[in-house]
Amino acid sequence: MERKLNTLMDSFLDYLTIEKNCSKLTVRNYSHYLKTFFDYLNNILNKEEIDLSDLTIDNIRKFRIYLSRQKGRNGEMKSVTQGYYVIALRSFLKWMVKNDIKSVAPEKLEVPRNKEHSLKFLNAEQMERLLNQPILSTKIGLRDRTILELLYSTGLRVSELTSLNRSQINLKTREFGIIGKGGRSRVVFISKQAVNFLERYLLTREDGYKPLFIRALRNHDIVSSDEKVRLSVRSIEKIVNKYVRQAKLPILATPHTLRHSMATDLLRAGADLRSVQEILGHKNISTTQIYTHVTDARLREIHDKFHRVNKN
Repeated sequence: MERKLNTLMDSFLDYLTIEKNCSKLTVRNYSHYLKTFFDYLNNILNKEEIDLSDLTIDNIRKFRIYLSRQKGRNGEMKSVTQGYYVIALRSFLKWMVKNDIKSVAPEKLEVPRNKEHSLKFLNAEQMERLLNQPILSTKIGLRDRTILELLYSTGLRVSELTSLNRSQINLKTREFGIIGKGGRSRVVFISKQAVNFLERYLLTREDGYKPLFIRALRNHDIVSSDEKVRLSVRSIEKIVNKYVRQAKLPILATPHTLRHSMATDLLRAGADLRSVQEILGHKNISTTQIYTHVTDARLREIHDKFHRVNKN
């Protein structure tokens, strides 16, 4: 039986790619989290190569203490970020159980609780302020407004948005298909307002590149690859951050905040949780239940309005 952890990790990553049909981003992230743990083991154990005997609950506990002391973007590493490492390691251990490889029981690892329980979303006035920030008289401004409109209209994940090609979008039916997280396909619907901006934006595109959203090209700038002009996830994050700061919003909104805002709007308008689950592409309803703060508020309104004891 193979005992080298790096070799086992390679087999696990192949399993994620081939059998679980995970995205390249997911596989890359799992690889990063596991390699960080293995590098830590190499350092504390002073070994060139680690094996199954080094994968103990005590070493995992020490690694988690090490993570809690690492710096994040704004101070210490957030508990949710620490949780990503635990989730990756637990998945690795589950894969070993499935393949009859004896190691630490995955159920012994608990994901740290996230201290940040509040869900960030923009209300109608804040959303309108954000959407009005790009200058529409410029090509870049029109592109950026279209990006904001599409994120808010569809609830797309930022990685899903960046992967879009022009040929995917049906402006007449206002919909398109997408393969989302975990390889799950779904139909995405676009608002009339977002379609209007998409049409205007596409009219400004005189290039032949496939990606829906591309970086600014200089005159006579010839790029051989479609992927070299495609806007990246980081680029979209920077664009959203730029207009959030310009709008002086009280919330440090991200592309995912627009996804939350869209879901919140749907529920406030009366959509049921199952429908929102399908629209967002959540595998489990439990993920969609983070929006219960909205449904709870609506239930209170209904109770106050219709229950006879409140009419006295």
